[in-house]
Amino acid sequence: MFQRLRGRAGPQGEKARPQTDRRPPPTDLVIVIISWNVWDHLRACLTSIEQQSTPIDEGRADKAERKAASPSLTPVRRFGPDSEATLQVVVLDNASEDATPSLLPSRFPWVQTIFSDENLGFTGGNNRALEAMGFDPQPQQDGEGGSPNQTGATSPATELRTPDGNLASDPSPRPAAKARFIYFLNPDTELLPGSLWALYSGINEVETIGAIGPQLRYTDGALQSSRRRFPGLLTGFFESTWLEKMWPRNPWTRSYHLADWPADARQDVDWLVGAALLVRGEVLAALGGFDPQFFMYSEETDLCRRIRRAGWRVVYEPGAIVIHAEGRSSGQVSARRHILFNRSKVRYMRKWHGPVWAALLRRFLLLEFRLQIISESFKALLGHKRALRRDRVAAYRDVLKNGLE
Repeated sequence: MFQRLRGRAGPQGEKARPQTDRRPPPTDLVIVIISWNVWDHLRACLTSIEQQSTPIDEGRADKAERKAASPSLTPVRRFGPDSEATLQVVVLDNASEDATPSLLPSRFPWVQTIFSDENLGFTGGNNRALEAMGFDPQPQQDGEGGSPNQTGATSPATELRTPDGNLASDPSPRPAAKARFIYFLNPDTELLPGSLWALYSGINEVETIGAIGPQLRYTDGALQSSRRRFPGLLTGFFESTWLEKMWPRNPWTRSYHLADWPADARQDVDWLVGAALLVRGEVLAALGGFDPQFFMYSEETDLCRRIRRAGWRVVYEPGAIVIHAEGRSSGQVSARRHILFNRSKVRYMRKWHGPVWAALLRRFLLLEFRLQIISESFKALLGHKRALRRDRVAAYRDVLKNGLE
């Protein structure tokens, strides 16, 4: 690409020659990992990435290729069958108190590290990383952004509609993408050989795909549900509640988990679990990052809904397999997990289905925790695992105090 200088002449009055634009292309893939007190898992995750990539100086690239527009997006590794794609990894640590701050820089010097003084959560951490990379993480108003036309280019959003059905206004200009693709990855994941390229090539080759996710498996190799339909009005009352325990094969939960769809087939879905979610950079540049009202949980559901509303596809790719030791970071504090999970359910319901349904869901969930306190207290009186029952009662009382607003 050349830029011509106008109205200027050379030393002898000659017209200036075209100047080469020396700005390097965006990094192909940036992996963003948010970590909190899980050094052993983070080390395994980064090692799996390391094993599927090579340092950029050992590839075919010359040193000029390492000069990126933003220092935090300087590609340092390559991956792919012919090492054709550039890679950077950004780890934001959420004020860990384990060995992460001291060991991460020395063990993985090629990783771009950001250390937060406080726990920003999954949403805040990812948005902070996006901001450091030059993105504007503030979400656009629902329905704004761009949609892919037949050529894959972004078109204006004047025909898109907001969740309440009103016509969306034209979006304000936003910065261009600083990376072609962003891969949001949990620290308690490990990429199986070939999975990084399988996922990247799956979205890189189809311009209408806005987000793509792999098949997740537990550490024992069992399939982990990672693709979903958007939750309907009744989903929140059944999913992960006592109603689901009483009626495990209820149609709302089965539909939500896509139980009627094969798990080994590539398919378009509503949304994908955020433990491993690869998003097109121009989509994030147009729509913004995660909604900050979701500290943790439901944030990827909301993002995928905004992506789908903007006209992009969300695709499940079973050819890419990622091991996920589910819930290592979030599962460390029981009461905290219950509060964040259920509060996000209520907030998602309010955002996409209105305040009336959100109020009904909130009251139902609080009633459930009151019943759980009665049940756990009765079991403690019978002498059954009293320490465990006391801990659960304390956690459920914390949920009631929080109110799930």
